[in-house]
Amino acid sequence: MKLSTIRFSPLQAWAVAALVAAVPVVHAADAVTLVHDGQTAVTAVDVEADVQMRLPVEVRSQALASKQTVGQIAQNLFVRRALGKQALADGLDKDPVVAAALQVARDKVLSDELLNRAAGNSGASEAAMLKQARSIYQAKPERFKVGEQVKARHILISGTTPESRAKAEELLAQARKGADFAKLAEENSADKGSAARGGDLGFFTQGRMVPEFDKAVFALQKKGDLSDVVQTQFGYHVIQLEERRAPSVRPFDEVKDELLREVRTESANDARMALVRKVQENMVADDKALDAFVERQAPSAQKAAATQR
Repeated sequence: MKLSTIRFSPLQAWAVAALVAAVPVVHAADAVTLVHDGQTAVTAVDVEADVQMRLPVEVRSQALASKQTVGQIAQNLFVRRALGKQALADGLDKDPVVAAALQVARDKVLSDELLNRAAGNSGASEAAMLKQARSIYQAKPERFKVGEQVKARHILISGTTPESRAKAEELLAQARKGADFAKLAEENSADKGSAARGGDLGFFTQGRMVPEFDKAVFALQKKGDLSDVVQTQFGYHVIQLEERRAPSVRPFDEVKDELLREVRTESANDARMALVRKVQENMVADDKALDAFVERQAPSAQKAAATQR
């Protein structure tokens, strides 16, 4: 596999490597070695730990199921770990700022894990969350309103040449004479996605389509009504109305899963914040120390500002 460019500062490179070595991650996976050079090794557990720290939950399984992605992550971690070992051998961890950076990185990993575990143990039952979801639905019905919708089919003839328009006009004439619109779309439309469904675009609200198309389709009133030929940036369209739906409120069952995700997220965030507030109870900020620190940085800040002018 080709090793792509890794973007990180020198400090980050070895600090993260040292941290990974110093903070073991407990996981069910076997510590199978994925990359090594005889002295430095990266295991499957290392890769899983890196993915857990860096990637959103919803994409982790995909990342770990890709050989190319796993291989690249393992190689990146190998470089970081090897550089980290070299930095430790050179005594860089004795530098006060570097030592502090290591502690900050360690604190972040451990505190993030503690907060995530608190979120996972928020204690709310499924029944309680369902009740809360229903309460949100009942309290804010306007949130779930859906404007007027139409369901339509269309035939797209790409291009804006006279020949393209003539082709669209010919198909419109056939449809007006009673030809099967779905078949015409399937055989002639340049929009291959909808053509496979007989030109069916499903239901959509006003404003979802490009303005010219939107105006034409919402002007149709009855099932089977046909538009004139409509020109848009995509070419020429012939549109047939299938159905109109009046404005409505989405039923609870349709939005239940969405609301449950919202409730779970809120519950998890509440659990995290409760833990944060608890540790902040006796926290005191030393204003004099803060002022003195900021004053010491002023000359460097002024010099940096001058160089940017």
